[in-house]
Amino acid sequence: MIFMVPKAIDPRLSISMQPMDMNWQISGQPEVAVALEYDKELKLKLSLEIRNCGDVVIVLCQGRIVYRDEAAELSRVAGEVLQQARNLVLDLSGVSSMDSAGIGELVLLQTWAQRKSVNLKYAGATPLVRMLLDLTNLNSVLEVHPSLDAALASFREEQICADC
Repeated sequence: MIFMVPKAIDPRLSISMQPMDMNWQISGQPEVAVALEYDKELKLKLSLEIRNCGDVVIVLCQGRIVYRDEAAELSRVAGEVLQQARNLVLDLSGVSSMDSAGIGELVLLQTWAQRKSVNLKYAGATPLVRMLLDLTNLNSVLEVHPSLDAALASFREEQICADC
């Protein structure tokens, strides 16, 4: 049998955080940091615009899709669209940068779309985004078209083939 005995706390380590110099004082009224109060949306480096083109909803992405607020905002907006749309195109032509969180959001949206039986297509991937999709082999999982027009045309082709 193995018994684990907790280590004694080193007296040099402090459990509470206190300033080293106990003689400091704040003179006058502390200034209120106005910069912290501005709207969160102003900080986002991603703008999303929703458009309709017949029975296809287009989400235009401008900026970066990166960890935290931007990636979460993409999921929130596209998730709301997925609740009501049957056909969705994410236009990535305005995406300037993307990290692993952004790639993860694209995969998450694809999974949600499949569960909801929504046709999700990606359009206009910039060279950077295209390279990331190639490196991660997601180009074989996600339906990526070179342009928004090509993605929209693919929906029309599917309708013509369905009528045959």
